[in-house]
Amino acid sequence: MSARHGMGGVGLVALAFAIHGNALAQTQGAPAPVAGQAAMDAQADDGGLAEIIVTATRRNTNLQTTPVAVSAVDSAMINQAAPRDISDLSTFVPNFSAAKITGFNAASFALRGVSVNNIIVYYEAPVGVLVDDFVMPSVQTQLLDTFDIDQFEVLRGPQGTLFGKNTTGGAVTVRTKRPDLTQFGGEARLSYGSFDTYQVQGALNVPIMTDTLGLRLVGAYNKSAGFMRNGYCYGPVTPFGESKYAGASGCGDGRRIGGSSVFSGRAKLLWEPSADISALLQYEIIRDDSDPAAAIEDTPAGPGFLFNLLGVGGAANTGDPLKRHGLTFRESEYIEMSKARVDVDGVFLNVNIDVGVGTITNVAGYRFQRSRLPNSTTGMGSIVADDGDELALFDLNRSDDRKTWQEELRFASDLGGPFDFVAGAFYQRETVDFCVAQVLGFQDLVGATTPYGAWDDNPYVLCNDQRSRSTALYAEGTYEITDALTLTVGGRYTWEKKRWRGRQQAFVQDITGDPTMTWEDIPLMDLNDFSRFPDGVVTNRATFKEPTWRASLGYRFTPDTFGYATYSRGFKGGGFNDQIGSFAPFGENLDAFRAAAEPTTPETADSFEAGVKTELFDRRLRFNLTGFYVKYKNLQKQIVTPLVVNGQTFQVTRFFNAAAAEVKGLEAELTAIPVDGLTLRANLGYQDGKYNEYVTPLPAGYDLASAPLDRAPKWQWAADATYALPVGDAGNLFLNGNVAFTDRNLFSQSITSPDENAYLGARTIFNGSIGFRGLDDAYSVRLVGRNLTDKRYKVSQLVVGGLWTFSNYAPPRSWMLEVSTKF
Repeated sequence: MSARHGMGGVGLVALAFAIHGNALAQTQGAPAPVAGQAAMDAQADDGGLAEIIVTATRRNTNLQTTPVAVSAVDSAMINQAAPRDISDLSTFVPNFSAAKITGFNAASFALRGVSVNNIIVYYEAPVGVLVDDFVMPSVQTQLLDTFDIDQFEVLRGPQGTLFGKNTTGGAVTVRTKRPDLTQFGGEARLSYGSFDTYQVQGALNVPIMTDTLGLRLVGAYNKSAGFMRNGYCYGPVTPFGESKYAGASGCGDGRRIGGSSVFSGRAKLLWEPSADISALLQYEIIRDDSDPAAAIEDTPAGPGFLFNLLGVGGAANTGDPLKRHGLTFRESEYIEMSKARVDVDGVFLNVNIDVGVGTITNVAGYRFQRSRLPNSTTGMGSIVADDGDELALFDLNRSDDRKTWQEELRFASDLGGPFDFVAGAFYQRETVDFCVAQVLGFQDLVGATTPYGAWDDNPYVLCNDQRSRSTALYAEGTYEITDALTLTVGGRYTWEKKRWRGRQQAFVQDITGDPTMTWEDIPLMDLNDFSRFPDGVVTNRATFKEPTWRASLGYRFTPDTFGYATYSRGFKGGGFNDQIGSFAPFGENLDAFRAAAEPTTPETADSFEAGVKTELFDRRLRFNLTGFYVKYKNLQKQIVTPLVVNGQTFQVTRFFNAAAAEVKGLEAELTAIPVDGLTLRANLGYQDGKYNEYVTPLPAGYDLASAPLDRAPKWQWAADATYALPVGDAGNLFLNGNVAFTDRNLFSQSITSPDENAYLGARTIFNGSIGFRGLDDAYSVRLVGRNLTDKRYKVSQLVVGGLWTFSNYAPPRSWMLEVSTKF
């Protein structure tokens, strides 16, 4: 263990002992006046920590007696942390990290050695996300605004029974705030900060019929100019052969890029005609027309990458990386950089009926998502010739329409004896239509030609679609063997069916069969109409049937100490790849294309974990510790590889059931109130993962299994302190400080050399805030600072075969002033 790592672990242990000592020193009795809403919610009336109720077992249970490794962040902690979205809450959860997929504003969650690092529309992430029990199928909209969140839970490890669908790593469950049936009221928050960022958030609660029918309206709008600058540099360009771009060099114009413009809202109608019936109807809306997600061309020096050979590699870029990102601002060939768009509309109904011996719950919903995502995936702008003509190296527009239907019916018993159970059925149906248009200008620099002119003038189009259905039956029962000992056993059986259709990547003229038709004559998504354009289309089907299960023993050693041991199996369904298509001239060798488009098979995770949960010193100290071992089989791995067709170099993302791996580790969580008004939190995650095998049919330049697991830092820790101080009868002054450490970790692998693998460096990040809150939360003012040491660090990086590498960086030091009111 390095000194750096040792300091991280020792520092957390020292903090735990310091809190332990302070808690022992406290005299018991009537607590001092509670100062600040965060402290108020953390501290119970008797001065100890308030009870935390979680839904990890599909019923309300105390966190400290739930035999599952689960972390919970309630609305008080959310308000205290001032997160931009749910990814910022990852610091409260050991061994959990949240980032964005390279080049896109999409969630990339990682937990216990598994993660998602790509934007493939059919790829199902190993960490499931559920909002009010509806499974969120797309990573593109999982980075939720936190204003309306009541509680955020992370279930660590495979969830093989009650959640079940694609949760080999774990599950994130989000519960939003429900309407209040008794009081009319509302809240509003205005924020302004760095990069000309402003945010307006508000909620209105209307009890239409007291105690029976209530409405809650929630809306938020965020606008930012972006923290990156269009300052890429390139050249001198060295094309393969004659070209008017030979010798060209230059830099971007320095304008701000990567800004945001997002509106989100929910309308909720709660009906409770009696104490036994509750029905919540919700409508969700998202309108996101943010700038394209800017990146930075970050290719390491050396002859191993094509971009370096062409003179456009990252060696030309020096200085502050945030000032040398790049976009082309193209508005043609289907790539309209000014029209990035994600639209979501959803309708959901949650019904609970208490029938005396238990509760019947029905969750039904429909969600439509439409994405249009233009991007300069190289992280560079245009190459400009002496005559003013511009060449974009690799622009694209990923467009998809996704419709998701879900129905889940379950029963949670309340039999009044030693045995209770949860049983249910789950059904989800989804349709996804997808097209990507790519403008491969770098092909013009290597001397490649097309039948229709320059590559930079002709979009290369790939379309496919998927129709999928997932059905599951599950049951889990808990039996109290003694007053102290409980046994939980459950199982789930899942049936999945998928049908994929796709066409080889081709020019518009080839797809339509009309050599005079261009991109200007037909919308991109119309090319997804396979009945209208059937040439070159192949169809694949897949069926998967998988049993999963969980068994757990829980034992209460003392009234304040609970221990458990659990074995569980989870699985993630096999899937197709939306990038398969660049193999042969259009319409030829379809059998090889169909074989390449075959889906991966399911991956499985067998997990063994044991933990202890304690509350000490009259609940002034809460400390939970978990140890785990997970063995993964048939891991679905994705690698971006170069592909040469007829002498032309392309890039393609390939999927394989390539790997088997194992991960073992520890997770510790601590919360304490050493003195009234002061709340301390800390967590520590350690994981040691390795591949047991990593075999693909690709000609690899080195043993892929020698690399570490993706997104699996060995050490992660965070510490947080909140202090609230009464200021007479006016209100409370509150301060918050947070520090988080993440160890060096691999983000993506190269297939040619371990020296070209993309790593994220170790980092320690400091955040803080200071504010004043009036009595009864009537108003508050807060100043928030993030990344206070102004550290530059990568949050994602992708190696594109032997072509180039591009990265995303986190925001620099920033501030935000918030003013809020409640009535």
